[in-house]
Amino acid sequence: MIKEHTNTNDMTNGNPVKLILAFAIPLFVGNIFQQIYNVADTMIAGYNLGDAAIAAIGATSSIFSLLMNFASGLNSGYGIVVARAFGAKNQDKLKKSIAAMIVLDLVITLMLTVFSLLFLNSLMRLLNIPDSIFADAYSYIAIITAGMLATIVYNMLAGIMRAVGNSRTPLYFLILSCVINLSLDCLFIIGFGWGVEGAAAATVIAESLSALFSAIYMFRKYREILPGRKHFHLDIPLIKEMAATGFAMALMLCVVDIGSVIYQRAINGLGEMLIVSHTAARKIIGIMMMPLASIATAYSTFTSQNWGAGKTERIRQTLKKVMAMEVGWGLFSCLAVFLLGGTAVRILTGTSDNNVIDNAVLSLRFHFVCYPALGILLALRTSLQAIGRKAVPVISSSFELIVKLIAGIWLIPKLGYLCVCLTEPVIWVSCAVFLIAEFMIQKPFDSNKEKAAATGTVNTKDILDDCIVGKVVQ
Repeated sequence: MIKEHTNTNDMTNGNPVKLILAFAIPLFVGNIFQQIYNVADTMIAGYNLGDAAIAAIGATSSIFSLLMNFASGLNSGYGIVVARAFGAKNQDKLKKSIAAMIVLDLVITLMLTVFSLLFLNSLMRLLNIPDSIFADAYSYIAIITAGMLATIVYNMLAGIMRAVGNSRTPLYFLILSCVINLSLDCLFIIGFGWGVEGAAAATVIAESLSALFSAIYMFRKYREILPGRKHFHLDIPLIKEMAATGFAMALMLCVVDIGSVIYQRAINGLGEMLIVSHTAARKIIGIMMMPLASIATAYSTFTSQNWGAGKTERIRQTLKKVMAMEVGWGLFSCLAVFLLGGTAVRILTGTSDNNVIDNAVLSLRFHFVCYPALGILLALRTSLQAIGRKAVPVISSSFELIVKLIAGIWLIPKLGYLCVCLTEPVIWVSCAVFLIAEFMIQKPFDSNKEKAAATGTVNTKDILDDCIVGKVVQ
């Protein structure tokens, strides 16, 4: 049995909304500070280096998102298995799952870093980055890519802590490293005059310190759940379970980002001014998305633990309340952007170009009208991932890939920036409708294979049946 621990949070008992909010609020604040990493680069670069520096950072934003979401997706997926073991009070599987997480992350980080650096120049040429900002853009993303180990290690350790219900500690380390990042941005860009390279170096150093602090804390406070040498003799079925869940979550995110690379290429072809507008709008969209993502992530941990404990009715009833919270924040965000969008763009970029501001606000308004649909989409998609139903979320993400490819290859070059403003809102609404229909028809929490999913055992017939209806039960 797993011992009680002051830094764990058993979400299988108690008021679900209070548990989810208590988990989500620190996660939200942490996500805000993680966004500040990149936003700080944009603000300090914009105020001190001008719009061209913002364009250089923004032109590679799809590559940055691809790498970060891959790291985050992998460890969110691995964390689902850890959370199930924790919810089921299976200490041996918990330790083996963490061991598997460490091994998989180290191997994948090495492969991904080498691959990214080898093909980075070719990928940037594919993005159609203007020659005037290419050198700065390459320097920025090359440094970020070289520091990928720090990003993945931090996401791994934070994923383990969140899986056992502790969302506060990763926040504290993230706040500290964010302060360091801001300080180093000022030192490197303003003091040393290093340009966008200084912004990238500050981000990597800050991420490295965040990972280091998390590792020290884990070793000191979580020894009873950390794996010993014997737990690294990994079972093949567990490796398959971890890899399937991790790569399914990463694929769900990266399928979208692969489309975003083509999408970004089309935006880069619209010129430097519109790159700046799009970059500013994306920063604000990312910040305001954090509460939606935090609640969805908290519900994912809640669902994983309760699925492991076999409490499916508790999961089903809580989903309604989670969706209400997501829609509420979406409506508030929409109102805020319509009232203060222009002011936010000016503060973020330091620009005085009215064309930049007007185009950024146009994008914001189209996106935020559809924020309630995005909240529903995130809640439903993460809940399916949490119970091991990986195919449907991947299908919805594949739809996003297809739409972004169509927009990037054909529509944006013909229709211009208006198509950039409309593409993602159309995707959010369409995917939300698809997932609502999936829940109404398939009723995933009513499956007669609940016990099998909770214990991690399924039979061949179950797998075939679920493949036919577009779902795979872990």
